[in-house]
Amino acid sequence: MAQDAPSFPAETVRSFVSALFQAQDVPEADADRVAECLVQADLRGVSSHGVGRVPIYLDRLRKGLVKSRPAITVERALTVGARVDGDNGLGFLVGTRAMSTAIDIAREHGVGFVLAYHSNHFGMAASYLQQAVEAGLSAFVFTNASPAMPIWGGRTPFLGTSPFAFAAPGGPDSPPVMLDMAMSVVARGKVRRAMQLGEDIPLGWALDKEGRPTTDAKAGYEGVVLPFGGMKGSGLSLMMEILAGVMSGAKFGGEVGNQYFDFDEPQNVGHCFLAMRPDLFMPIDQYGDRMAALSQRAKATERADGVDEILLPGEPEMRRAAQRSASGIPLDRQELDQLIVEAERSGVPVPETLRG
Repeated sequence: MAQDAPSFPAETVRSFVSALFQAQDVPEADADRVAECLVQADLRGVSSHGVGRVPIYLDRLRKGLVKSRPAITVERALTVGARVDGDNGLGFLVGTRAMSTAIDIAREHGVGFVLAYHSNHFGMAASYLQQAVEAGLSAFVFTNASPAMPIWGGRTPFLGTSPFAFAAPGGPDSPPVMLDMAMSVVARGKVRRAMQLGEDIPLGWALDKEGRPTTDAKAGYEGVVLPFGGMKGSGLSLMMEILAGVMSGAKFGGEVGNQYFDFDEPQNVGHCFLAMRPDLFMPIDQYGDRMAALSQRAKATERADGVDEILLPGEPEMRRAAQRSASGIPLDRQELDQLIVEAERSGVPVPETLRG
């Protein structure tokens, strides 16, 4: 994101984005949820998964590669398990329905395990973690994705840069812990975004098609991004490929198409959601007190040189979201112009505050 990018009110952006999806025959409530997830990403500073991706989602809707009105269904297999058939709907809607199902099961039985298939790119995994935390539950969220990262020892794309995402409610005066990280050194969306903005990427993020380290974002996007922690990141990504891809019935093992380049068939992405009641083995108040103690102890440890404050996973994003909710979401001019083009194409009015 350019340092001088102008900021715009979050609600204005959300309403505008929702209108763009409604113009593609997405029902209003569904369009609102998609817009909410995208704006939430920008509020948290995860701009690689924010409204800058709107044009590709709209393009796939126009091409009939994603259904605007899917008949999402839930197949209940076990007491604590279910599978969601996304009917090739927008991944945001499939993910929301699957996590809602996991939450409902967990409330009744303590744990809810839900897999989803026939889905598409579902944006920021933290959107679904937030669903669980707001319901008072802990959760894991996994997904597979189009190949962008080599299996350990390889140099060609095979695994997706799938997020490892976990959340747990906090205690009195302590925020929830919310970890959402790609299995690559950096999310591939950040490489794509750097390519769009004509920016270089740091050495160590990616390899070009020949397997050589590169700072050229385009070469890196066309090549592979690297797993974090070497074989450890590769192994965790393979785990998620098994859970979200193999076990769900979705595509797997390099089969998921890239939403930006593959327009011959639907993606059939798979997701995995696990929701858990934090009071399974102790009263909820006791759990809260223990989480508060954990947070206090972590923050009281001696800080490394140059560190002003110890923050737990999710805190930087929550603080940024609070600040941007008040000051606005920064949007690069190029991204904003693309949204305006989409609006003019669909006959959607552009708020004057967004025209600049």
